[in-house]
This record gives sequence, C-alpha cells and structure tokens, in this order.
Amino acid sequence: MRRITGFLATVGFVAATVTACTPKPDVADPVIREFLQALEQGDVEKAAQLTDNPDATRTAVQESIDGMQAEGLRAELLRVDNQDTLATATYRLDWRLPRERNFDYEAQVAATKIKDQWKVRYAPAMVHPQLGAHQHLELRAIPAQKSRVISADGADVLAPGSVYRILINPAEAGNTSGVAARVAMALGQAHERDAAVPVIDQQALAKELAGRTGNYSVTVVSGPNGKIVADELRGVPGVIVNEEAAMVRTDPTFAPEIMSRVEKIVRDDLDGANGWQIAKVNNNGAEMASLYRKEPELRPAVQVSLDHQMQNAAQQAVDLRKEMKAMMVAIRPSTGEILAVAQTKRADEDGDPALMGQYPPGSTFKMITAAAGLAHQGLNTGSTVPCPGTMEVGPRIVTNYNSFSRGNTSLDDAFAQSCNTTFADISARLAPGQLQDMAKSFGLGVDYAIPGLDTMTGQVPHGDEFMERVDEGYGQGRDLASPFGLALVAATAAAGKTPTPVLVSGHPGTADQHVSPPPAEVVNQLRTMMRSVVTSGTARGMRQKGGAVSGKTGEAEFSGGSHAWFAGFREDDIAFATLIVGGGGSESAVAITDYFFVQLDAARHPEASEAG
Repeated sequence: MRRITGFLATVGFVAATVTACTPKPDVADPVIREFLQALEQGDVEKAAQLTDNPDATRTAVQESIDGMQAEGLRAELLRVDNQDTLATATYRLDWRLPRERNFDYEAQVAATKIKDQWKVRYAPAMVHPQLGAHQHLELRAIPAQKSRVISADGADVLAPGSVYRILINPAEAGNTSGVAARVAMALGQAHERDAAVPVIDQQALAKELAGRTGNYSVTVVSGPNGKIVADELRGVPGVIVNEEAAMVRTDPTFAPEIMSRVEKIVRDDLDGANGWQIAKVNNNGAEMASLYRKEPELRPAVQVSLDHQMQNAAQQAVDLRKEMKAMMVAIRPSTGEILAVAQTKRADEDGDPALMGQYPPGSTFKMITAAAGLAHQGLNTGSTVPCPGTMEVGPRIVTNYNSFSRGNTSLDDAFAQSCNTTFADISARLAPGQLQDMAKSFGLGVDYAIPGLDTMTGQVPHGDEFMERVDEGYGQGRDLASPFGLALVAATAAAGKTPTPVLVSGHPGTADQHVSPPPAEVVNQLRTMMRSVVTSGTARGMRQKGGAVSGKTGEAEFSGGSHAWFAGFREDDIAFATLIVGGGGSESAVAITDYFFVQLDAARHPEASEAG
C-alpha cells in the first residue's frame, strides 16, 4: 500500500495541559482531527478504522493517493458543526504532487454518534466533493503540441502533422514478391505526383523480406500522398500502415537538404512544456470530468533564416540553366541570416557546392584587391590607374578580356570595366600578407561553425612570391572561394563589417578567428565602385527595379573554360553571389541574378506585377 509523507500536523488533539478531571466535550471534533491527522501521516488504515465503512474508505483513499502519485498531504480543519448525534466537518486538503505541483480544495465529511462513539461516515466526497461511487482522482498529463518552424517571411516550413509508415509482415504476406510489387507500384505512382515520395526497388524489397520474421519498416510517406498510399495498401495481406505524429514539411521542395538538417537541430526546441490535470475517473480508468487543469505551454515558433519567397525565387533563377551546375547564395548583411541557398540538380551531384565548393573567383576578387589598394596604396575612386589591353607585370604578361584597353583611367572605371591589368599591378605592389589579411576582413578565409550548415568561405595565400601576388590580384592563381564566401564578402561591403552567419534562431554561428573589419573609408569607396559596375560597367542593363544593386562580375578561367560569377548586394539588405560552373562570360550570372530579383519582387508585390 502506498504511503505518503505528511507535513507538520495542523489538526492535533487538545493540548495535554488540560487537567484529567475536565469533562470531555461530547462533540465530533476529536475524531475528525484524528481522521485528518491519519490522512496527513499517510496512515490509510488508521483513517479507515475511524469510519463506519473501513473497507470502502480504505479503497477510496488509497486509489486517489495512487492515482495522483501523491507525495504528501496537508489537512487543515476549518470548522465543525455539531448537532446532537450528527456533525459536519469542513476542511482543506492540499496534496503535494510530483515535480513540485499542488492540488488543494475544500471538502466536507459527516460524523455520526453511534452508541456514544463518534464515527466518520464514509462517502466518496470525503476525498473530493465531486467524487461519486467507484470514482477516484488521477493525475494525468496533457501533452503539449509541438511548435512550428517558420521561414524568415513567416511561412510555415515544418508543422505538426502525420506521416504514414508502411510495414510488411512477411509471415502474413504469403507471396512476398507480390506484396513487394504492390508496395513498389503504389509508391511509384505517388512519386509521379510528388517527387519527394521515395521510390522502392521491387526486387530489392522482396529480397530484403526473404527469411525475415516480424514487421519490416519499408518507408515513411507524408502529406496528402501519404494518405493516398495508405488507403491503396490497406487490406493487402501482410501490409501494415501506421499513422504517426511527426513534424511535416509543408513544402517538400523547399531547400530539402538544409531542412533535413534543421529538423535534427530544432527537435528539442519544438517541445513545449506538458500541462497536467486532476481527473475524476471510474474504476475502468475512463475520465468522467477534469477537476483541475493546467494548460500546456506551447514553445514559440522556431525561425529558420531562409526566406520562403527568396528561396523559391533563387531556385527558379538557377533553374534557368538546368543543364549547368548553377548556384546562388543570399545573405542579409545586417544580421548574417542566410536567406537562400539554391542549386540546380546538376550542381546537387557535387553535394553542397554553393556552400562548400572551392572555385577560382576571377574578377569578383577585385573587390578585395581594390580594398587593399585603397587601404595601403593611397588610392581612391578617382585615382588615375593604367588599364592597357596587355601589361607586363614583372615577368608575367597580363591580358584583359578580349584585350580591351581603357588607357589611363580612374580606379572607379577600371573596376567597373574589370581591368585585369590594373588589379594585377595593384596586387603586385602589395606586401606579402596584405591581400590575405584584407580578404579575411571581408570574411574570405575565415571558417564559420553554423548549426545546420557545413560551409567553407575560401582561401587566399599569403602571397610571399611576387608572381603569386600578380595572379591573385584578379582572382586567379591559388585564390579560391565558394558562392557562400563571396556572398559574405558582398555582405561585408554592404554592412561595413562581416556579419556572423546564422541559419536557425537560437543557434548562432561562430567564427574560428577574430578579424577586424575593413576601414570605413575603404568600404565607402568600394561601394561606389560596385555601384558603377551595375550602372555603367560589366553588369549594366539589369531589368530588376526593386532597389539599387551594386556588385562585381567575374569570369574565372580554368583549363577548358571559365566560370561565370556575379556577387554584390541590393539596397534592401540582400547580399548575393551567383556562380555558373563553366558558364563562360559573367553576363550569364548577371542574367540569373537579375531574374532572381524580378521573381522576388513579383512574389512580394503581385499587384505591381499584374499592373505591369
């Protein structure tokens, strides 16, 4: 029998200092006090013996103690109304429950004087005023619903829902090959409706089932197709379909690889605090009523930094070149929130190249070289610099694209027109390490630990060799960068300092080293030059009208071709980097980026798009 630990008694007998010759009052108070004191002390047997029905009392009290998992009780006698041979006592019971919870209330019990002896009259209400015959109290949990995961623009991307688990019991299936064929066909048809539904190889499944005992879990299908598949397979011998609660992706096509990682990270963040109640239940455990209820606490929604509209626009944009390995990363400069990561299926073959791929950055690296020249060589946007079609820089012959020449021109113009000769000359005159340090001040060459993402920004050598510095000045040589890394460079140009990237709210990223931001006057002049690239330089002619875009194009040569780059920022707090591997001229990367902004603006302002 479960016993509970009592509090200090508050219902004790009359003080012992009363003299023995004092007449004992003929009232029920002493027996009521003794009854309550026995309850406090957890002595159910003693309490039961003070009643007119010990068996019923014992059962009623013990069932409620056990049902509530009571750890203690405080019983306070409030008053006793004595009338001849009948008395009514009012008292307060305060139950101490697990995890520092309490349940308290007032109750009443009657006492009857039988043959000059007071007895507490049994009634279910002695435990709680709302209890009836064959009923007791139980502590029951109220499960908290899981919270949601929302995108940066407030759209649900993960929400509580159901998935359908398909299992096969070979012993009940009989013809396992036939059952495997039915399951594979149902999943194949669902896959045609939704590419996120997994497909199963019929022969492999049949082989897996051979010789197995017990249930074999085939796969899990979510969403509307899950119910369709479940309905199609119900009744097939040996097939079991279980509906299970789970977090379900509202849009299976929304950054599927990233969302798979997000699900694992936020699993514990979505669990709210369970509520609890004291229920009135019958002997079969059926709940008759809730006597006290503490509602569960729902956790706030977890926000993933990906912007639903931006991610979709980026995916649509890179898919303009489905035949190529095209990719795009967008970051919010003010916060470091990663807004979009999109790749074509061809790029997916290489894993996560948008975040980790290492490619020569070509002329996009001139953002770093220009900043180093501004910081260390006294240059400004109006400085006169040479831009011949071909220049001998030390023993190296450097040539502009198609050998174009601007003669002696301003640094701003040389940047806008992307003069290789200008920036090879600037880089050659830098001291070893200056280019590398400037790159790190823009985030390139710094490693970030970002929960939910694996990333690599890139690398810039120290440049101890003269020829090394010449090549690296215009993004060749051993310079390497990922689209993620160049998006960070562009974000730094927009914000004036490198933001620490973040994907999931409450799970900030960290850098492997502290680097001082570039000088403010350098950043201001770099922004001016990046704007010139779009207004009069190699990225002119963009159709988007959502805000001023500043950037730098790049065509990075490699054996057999060149990569097309465009990195920059728009004034509405969006930094980006676009890459087409082997895409040739940078105009193709500019076109993808332009389409991205056009689609984004149309999604944000459909009325303007329709009016246009």
